[in-house]
Amino acid sequence: MSTPREEETAEYLRNHKIVELMNNLTSMLFFYRPERPKEFLISQLEQMKASRDRAVDSPCLFDNSNLDAVVGILDPANQGHITYAQYKEALKTLGIKNFNEFPEGLESDRISHETFKREAKEGLVRSAATFQT
Repeated sequence: MSTPREEETAEYLRNHKIVELMNNLTSMLFFYRPERPKEFLISQLEQMKASRDRAVDSPCLFDNSNLDAVVGILDPANQGHITYAQYKEALKTLGIKNFNEFPEGLESDRISHETFKREAKEGLVRSAATFQT
């Protein structure tokens, strides 16, 4: 059973998305491996603050070229679309928990590359926005 202090701490971490923030920063460190990690982290935090203050995109681990690569893996024959199952699994694999469950193309089970990349980018931006809204 948790003590009141432990419950208060857990609520604080949840409310301020501290775990998500630390996970994002750690992932960026591992991905970019900067020569000066402390300065890199400071820069990332400054970018996050700017994104909150000016309503611009938060720093994100994946960019359009990364999403193009994911699409290439999901659709190696370059048919121009993926299945809904691929869409859903790929977004979950990218760490996107809350995504559009009814994307354009669902009814025909053909999610276009553009729809996937748009939904992924929006989900990644939401995931990267670890500041309290």
